[in-house]
Amino acid sequence: MPRNADPVASGPLALASAAPLFDCQSCGACCSYSAEWPRFSTEDDAQLDRIPQDYVAADEAGMRCDGVRCSALSGEVGKSTACGIYEVRPDVCRACMPGGDDCLMARKAHGLSTL
Repeated sequence: MPRNADPVASGPLALASAAPLFDCQSCGACCSYSAEWPRFSTEDDAQLDRIPQDYVAADEAGMRCDGVRCSALSGEVGKSTACGIYEVRPDVCRACMPGGDDCLMARKAHGLSTL
């Protein structure tokens, strides 16, 4: 390797470091995108039993939402947010990865940067 080369910029992590990094705790757009999005689909009964009933929709098909916002989300979208059930959040929430297609779609809908 040349003496002045940056090992991260030229190594296997170069592509990963070029991707935008989003901090979920300063975003929350995915949790405020659609009342239809936080649906239970792959959770087993034990997983669902850990979610406090106050956060579950009346039809028990997903998370309870206030409009399009998940009831477990606190804070202001795009500024500072937190999930009230982060440790036991459903699989659909775990599947939404920072910078992934779902994340970028939600960020765009809230007028947040996708770069």
